[in-house]
Amino acid sequence: MKRTDIVAAVLLVVSGCTPGSFATAGAGGAAGIAQVVTIDVDLTKDPGGSTPAGAAAGYAPLAAQVAVGEGIRFTNSDGFAHTATAITGASFPAAYPFDASALTGRGNALSSGFSSGSLAAGASSQTLLADRPGTYLYGCFYHYGSPMRAEIQVR
Repeated sequence: MKRTDIVAAVLLVVSGCTPGSFATAGAGGAAGIAQVVTIDVDLTKDPGGSTPAGAAAGYAPLAAQVAVGEGIRFTNSDGFAHTATAITGASFPAAYPFDASALTGRGNALSSGFSSGSLAAGASSQTLLADRPGTYLYGCFYHYGSPMRAEIQVR
């Protein structure tokens, strides 16, 4: 076996057997996802504003627009931990909407609910598939009242 064949085999095993991982598909990212959109997570530098769902802050953009089939990844560029956790409903609830399960990463698609889990400074979430048209609200477990929340519009 040639050295390049061995390296390729090792890369396939590592990318295919790591829990929660995706094999890469060219420059686009996760297998079957044409493009991955990164949402910046930073309560300090990402200014507040409003979205159709209500007051928002801490994510950039506050209202991401993606197409069905694209992926979403959250990257924490802040100096402390945050989450990006799904919120049900058409507007941001006044009452705090999360429980401790928000601290654990879960979900592979926007429509099935998701949480990035607690993202330390510099960490990125799993890639989530924008699988169905609609508006998906999310917020931070730690800073929801700041108001650290935003939305993803899938067309």
